Amino acid sequence: MRKGIHNQLIDVPGIKLGHQTLYKKLNDADTICTGVTAILPHGGNLFLNKIPAASFVLNGFGKSVGLVQIAELGVLESPIMLTNTFSVSAVLDGTMTYMLDQNPTIGDTTSSLNIVVGECNDSYLNSMRLRAIQPSDALAALHHATSSPFEQGAVGAGKGMICYEQKGGIGSSSRIVEMADQPFVVGVLALTNFGNAGECKMASWSDKDIDKPDGSVIIIVATDAPLSDRQLQRLAKRAAIGLGRTGTHIHNGSGDIILAFSTGYTIPHNQDDPLSTPQRFVRDDSKLMNFLFTATVEATEEAVYQSLIHAETTIGRQGRQIDKALF
Repeated sequence: MRKGIHNQLIDVPGIKLGHQTLYKKLNDADTICTGVTAILPHGGNLFLNKIPAASFVLNGFGKSVGLVQIAELGVLESPIMLTNTFSVSAVLDGTMTYMLDQNPTIGDTTSSLNIVVGECNDSYLNSMRLRAIQPSDALAALHHATSSPFEQGAVGAGKGMICYEQKGGIGSSSRIVEMADQPFVVGVLALTNFGNAGECKMASWSDKDIDKPDGSVIIIVATDAPLSDRQLQRLAKRAAIGLGRTGTHIHNGSGDIILAFSTGYTIPHNQDDPLSTPQRFVRDDSKLMNFLFTATVEATEEAVYQSLIHAETTIGRQGRQIDKALF
C-alpha cells in the first residue's frame, strides 16, 4: 500500500512525538543508555477531549500501566509514554505533573486520571538499577513533542533496546488507505526489544547468542478512520500479524503489548446529557475495514525493520557492544 508522506506515525493528522535520550558512561561498569518517548495523540487537551482506544496483550510479561482502564472504558485520556522497565514510575510521575498542570479540576471537582506508560527491559546495555530517568525527563520528552518527522533507532525509549540481537529501538511506518471519497492514514510506532538473530526473516547476520533477557515490544497503532474501541482492538490484533512476519515466535519472557487509537473523533469529558451523540463508524463488513487491517499489518512489519535500519552501533554498560544490523 502507498506510504504516508513521512512514512511515520505523525502522518496521522494531529499526532505529536518527542524524545528524551540519556547516554553517559559513568565508569567501567555503569553506563546510562536509556530514554523516554512521548506520543500526544492530538494537539488539544487529552483529558477534556478523550479518544477511543483499545489494547491487545499478545504476551503479558510486561509492566505497563493504564491498560486496565482502557480495556474497561475504551478511551485514552493521556499521552502515551514509553521508557525502560524500572522507570515506569518516574515517567508516570512526570506525566502526571504535565496533565495536572493542564487540568486543575483533576482529582478535585472531577475524576482521577489514567496515564499510559509502556516499557521494555534495556538492562543489557543500560545500568537500569540506577534508575537514572527522572520525572523531568518525561516532561522534557513531552515538551519536545512535535508533528515534524522524528528520529528513529537508538533514540528516546529505544536508546538501549536490542532487536534480533542487533541494535533496535524506535521504528515507525505509515500507510494510506485509498477510498474514493476520503483517504485515511494508519501509522505505527514500534519500540523493539525482542527476538534472537536466527528468527529474523530479513537478517543477514548469524545468531550471536547474547545472554540477555527475552525482551519486549510495544506497538502503537494510530488511525484517523472513525473506529470504535471494539474495532480498534481488532486493529491491534492485526499488528501482531505484522510483528510475526518479521520472524519472532514471542518468547516466554517477552512483553508484547499493542495499543491502538483513533483520532477520527473525540469524546468530551464534560457532558450534561446522559445520552451520547451517535457517532458514525466504519462498517465491519466494508472493504475499508479490510484495507485498514492490511495497512496495520504492513506498517507494523516495516516499523520493526525501520527500528533496525536507523539504529547505530551502541556501547553500553560493562563495555557491551550491540552492532547496527546489516541487511
